[in-house]
Amino acid sequence: MEQKNKYSIIVPTYNERLNIALIVYLIFKHLRDVDFEIIVVDDGSPDGTQEVVKQLQKLYGEDRILLRPRPKKLGLGTAYIHGLKHASGNFVVIMDADLSHHPKYLPSFIKKQSETGASIVTGTRYVKGGGVHGWNLMRKLTSRGANVLAQTLLWPGVSDLTGSFRLYKKSVLEDVISSCVSKGYVFQMEMIVRASRKGYHIEEVPITFVDRVFGSSKLGGSEIIEYLKGLSYLLVTT
Repeated sequence: MEQKNKYSIIVPTYNERLNIALIVYLIFKHLRDVDFEIIVVDDGSPDGTQEVVKQLQKLYGEDRILLRPRPKKLGLGTAYIHGLKHASGNFVVIMDADLSHHPKYLPSFIKKQSETGASIVTGTRYVKGGGVHGWNLMRKLTSRGANVLAQTLLWPGVSDLTGSFRLYKKSVLEDVISSCVSKGYVFQMEMIVRASRKGYHIEEVPITFVDRVFGSSKLGGSEIIEYLKGLSYLLVTT
């Protein structure tokens, strides 16, 4: 008998009290006939994010929403590793909590994986049907420039390297994440480059990225410097 797929959706949070209930509602709305769990990895948010998640657990059930907090901000990569330890699905989705990644795209990710047998399906802003909403020209140019630079130097065969809305086979995510050393903004790029180098089948789905609805962006000048450092590191090591 064919195994029924289960999807573990890992959502790292820090000060997302205003967004987390809406993202959870939208995931449930768009994945009505899908077996899934949401794993919230909260890094000690002082704004009451965890209290909101506990209320959501009462509403949807603790088997559907898992709160797996950490004491403080410890980085995105380790948040996924932490979430993976608690994932019971054979597929893992990683997405942001700030509504920049709309759950309406999740069925497209699942369909694409099912049709192609891909190990990874990644959302891309840079193909027909994809885009960015709510960014100023400088932010668009920075992001596009970062992608073009990485494309030119690394040749990963993927159009959107820095996106963080992806579906992985769990075993593939475990393999790729164990070989990654980057933190922060560069981490997503290292993940997809290493997956490409390992020969994993990667497919893309066009998405429109929407700038965060509530709260402040966590991308600043230091992240851009980290990105350039990370790019140099990947150029040498992959």
